[in-house]
Amino acid sequence: MAESSPSSVAARDAATIMLVRDVGGSEAPSLEVCMLRRHLDSDFVGGAYVFPGGKVDEEDRSPASAAVCAGRTDEEASGLLGIDRGGLAYWVAAVRECFEEAGVLLAYEDGAGASPVPVDLASPTSRRRLAARRAELNGGRVGFLDLLSAEGLQLAADRVHYFSHWVTPEAAPKRYDTRFFVAALPPGQVPVHDEHETVDTVWVQPADALARAAAGEFDLIFPTMKNLEAVSRFSSSDDLLAAAAAVERVPTVLPRVVADHRGFRILLPGDPGYEEAVGAVDVEASRSLSSAEVGAAVRSVDIDGVSRPDP
Repeated sequence: MAESSPSSVAARDAATIMLVRDVGGSEAPSLEVCMLRRHLDSDFVGGAYVFPGGKVDEEDRSPASAAVCAGRTDEEASGLLGIDRGGLAYWVAAVRECFEEAGVLLAYEDGAGASPVPVDLASPTSRRRLAARRAELNGGRVGFLDLLSAEGLQLAADRVHYFSHWVTPEAAPKRYDTRFFVAALPPGQVPVHDEHETVDTVWVQPADALARAAAGEFDLIFPTMKNLEAVSRFSSSDDLLAAAAAVERVPTVLPRVVADHRGFRILLPGDPGYEEAVGAVDVEASRSLSSAEVGAAVRSVDIDGVSRPDP
């Protein structure tokens, strides 16, 4: 977890996953990413389009969770994340949240074999069984590890690649230390929102999502926009996944918030004034904001980090 100043709220560990696929055929593939729309009544950025993700649970950190991960050890995962140990928990959380929120399970039917076999959902029977398991998990009637054990599955950790690392600004009253991952949509699986936390599922080209957001037609928050911008540089999912798999070090992005004549703006590492921006916004005052007020402030920021004036 990234360090925080003594006056800031501690950031909670979280994991988010960008599911990608190609459309348009092999000769001219075009990359799309799966996004879910948050429920309109959510207390934070309700109605915004996001990637599947959430907090890292204590069970995600357990030795039992690490034992069901195929193709990646905790030592390897921790090395990629730049931490001493426990890195594999982020992969577990990313896969679990992807299943809970989008109904896509990145897993092997035989993770212990020399050539592990991805979960086969070719038949309606297998799709219904997995959907029923998801309902049990989301309803609290079964734990994730118990579900995997009952189905004889291991998590396809080697198919999930670390992509970016964002930490909520210190001025925020609720903060997350979030690792973003990318993975290809497994054959035969179809993302479906959970009708609880999320109410819509869309596949969209990253550049189109950003253009629609700029036009006020697609609700995105700043970290989501910046990750879409990064993904938009790749023409196919193969190119994206290969690049992510080859990266040895992912920099931490800790935005800083400064006041200006329009209200505020967000600075990223390397921006002019970033180093001087520590403490530029009153942390204690920001804690008094309601979730709705914080959400409104977050979603008012455009891709350049500048707060948009109210219409």
